[in-house]
Amino acid sequence: MPRLIKAPISLLFSEVGADREFYEREYHQLGDSDDNPINQWLKLAKARGETAETDPVLLNLIVELHNKIDALERFIKDEVPKRISLSVESEIDSIGFEHFSIGENLLEEGREYYGRIEMPVHPKRDVGVFFKAQSATLVKIMKMHDRDEKEWNAYVTARERVLIREAKAKES
Repeated sequence: MPRLIKAPISLLFSEVGADREFYEREYHQLGDSDDNPINQWLKLAKARGETAETDPVLLNLIVELHNKIDALERFIKDEVPKRISLSVESEIDSIGFEHFSIGENLLEEGREYYGRIEMPVHPKRDVGVFFKAQSATLVKIMKMHDRDEKEWNAYVTARERVLIREAKAKES
């Protein structure tokens, strides 16, 4: 049994079945979601060394502000990102580096699923993930984009630290 840490995260998912290509398309779109014009410009500027003398925190905040304005503009224009319909909505109870567990018995052992995880990090965004059921509630993450995996692992570590601090506070 993998070591899991309590973490409340929203999840939408469906069984992959014969529709793998359908889910793969959205998975790649979610992975490329940071490839908007401002992020592409920033990557090029960093590659050319044009940001070497710029405060990285300030630069990231400005880029995020630009992205928020773009999101507000999409909201005002009622432009919703096209997402495929996933059949099951659930809550992730606990997470680990390669596994997570949901609160209800909704999975069939050995079956593969595609899901969107609403990451509770800044900026909030959906993460596409393929996973395989190891039981009715426990899954093993099979496929996640590199950037998303790094954020996932950082979130697992951060949650672990929070729980350690809470446990120490209770002992005092």
